[in-house]
Amino acid sequence: MATGGVKQRVSVPWPKRLRRELRVRALLLLLTLLKALPYGFAGDLCAFLGALGYYVSAKQRRLALESLAVAFPELSAGERAVIARQSFAHLGRNLAESTQASRLDIVDEVELDPSSEARLRAAQAKGKGVIVVTGHLGNWEFLARRVAALGLPTGTVAKQAQDPRLTALLTAGREGLTIFWREQQSSGRELVRFLKGGGMVGILIDQDTKVAGHFVPFFGREAFTPRAAADFAVRLDAALLFGACYRVSPRKHRIEIRSIDVPLSGDREADSVALTAAATCEIEAEIREHPAQWVWMHPRWNTKRGVIAKEK
Repeated sequence: MATGGVKQRVSVPWPKRLRRELRVRALLLLLTLLKALPYGFAGDLCAFLGALGYYVSAKQRRLALESLAVAFPELSAGERAVIARQSFAHLGRNLAESTQASRLDIVDEVELDPSSEARLRAAQAKGKGVIVVTGHLGNWEFLARRVAALGLPTGTVAKQAQDPRLTALLTAGREGLTIFWREQQSSGRELVRFLKGGGMVGILIDQDTKVAGHFVPFFGREAFTPRAAADFAVRLDAALLFGACYRVSPRKHRIEIRSIDVPLSGDREADSVALTAAATCEIEAEIREHPAQWVWMHPRWNTKRGVIAKEK
């Protein structure tokens, strides 16, 4: 038991440490091999491996099918299974793209239509900062990199990996971006300064995680949703936009940027809820358009009112 306010370090059994180390080393080896492969072949290979993962990972398959049953009850079980398999394959292709991001011409890879670019520039020109809410839809890493390629100060809120070697790889793949790590106590203050200086920050809000949040509708069911994006928008009067970078072919992506316009009441708590709900509505609409490009294997409706979320 910890005494004197000092938290004792929990000893991890060596078999568990060994399994973790083997997993990390295997992943590092895989990523190294993927970097050496031709881009198209690496993408096809990882898509195949991702689809294979649908069959070998019973837990993740079950979660995906359960989530799809909530979102699309009108579809048959067979139709939902097809979407689930495609989602696994899509994530595999995302992995290949992330490993080779530094070799790609992001402007050529990702199309940003003039109207979406105009929304980004108009919001940034107001000088109060811009928050782009998005989800694990399409290739969310490409979204941030493509916006940064416009020459606008761009950052992203991210979570560090359990192993520092993997965190280093994540950092290297986000060239040109200012990263605000959730685990660092100073990140909140730094993010506020960044926004006040006219910066643009991408925040993912589509997962049920151990952060402050609101319960808002998502596919007809209450879902615990991170509130930080809405809180910053209300507090700083920053512009709030929705953005997604979805795949239109194995080698091409397209970005969609939409404004989130919600009349504010002056009640910060109520306005935070309203903005979070509106942003989540945009995410749902985009998922309905591209259902195979979302992470259905995430337990999105895990947290219930009055119940502390379990460790994800």
